[in-house]
Amino acid sequence: MPDTRSHATWLSLTALAYAVCHHVGALPDGLGPAWSGTRVADWVDLLAPFLVLSPALLALVAARAERAAYAFFAVGSWLYASGHGIHLAANSIGNAEPGETAHLWDEYVGHYLWYAGVVVVAVGLASTMRGRPRPGWPVAYVLAVAVGATWGTNAVGGQMWVGGLIVAVVAGGVGWRHRGEQPVLFAVAAVPAVLVLVAHSLLG
Repeated sequence: MPDTRSHATWLSLTALAYAVCHHVGALPDGLGPAWSGTRVADWVDLLAPFLVLSPALLALVAARAERAAYAFFAVGSWLYASGHGIHLAANSIGNAEPGETAHLWDEYVGHYLWYAGVVVVAVGLASTMRGRPRPGWPVAYVLAVAVGATWGTNAVGGQMWVGGLIVAVVAGGVGWRHRGEQPVLFAVAAVPAVLVLVAHSLLG
């Protein structure tokens, strides 16, 4: 039997880790200098894939997910970890020696792979949420708002606001379609994401 409580707990921890870890770059001055021209935040950021993907995997286990969900997780994790690693290395190098090549790998290749991984992992997680009743605890909706806001700010920072907006709208549509079930959280997350991205398009 799927463990409903554990599934919800691991999903919540995934959302929390995502919202926190994806804003490490916003820490003031990267928390100061570290070794060989790096910043403290660079080393903290090494933990992001472990902190985000570990609870996501445990959510699949608790839900007794089907093989397809694990396949999505495997591909998404590879994209996520690869993109994050590329971004982290290029960003750290770019801080010490800014250049066109570092910018390419950090702002484009790294971000695109990283955020594509987020989407693919989310698809795998969404498959475990269908058929489950909508959450009755407020913290789930607060975390959904945090996830949506994070997706929006990341898409802006990663210079992919158009693609980010499309993903947010699709996720919102899926969540609204299943608004009587747990996937309603995707509709909740879509609201701040769309607001951030539309505001950027109008004001940026």
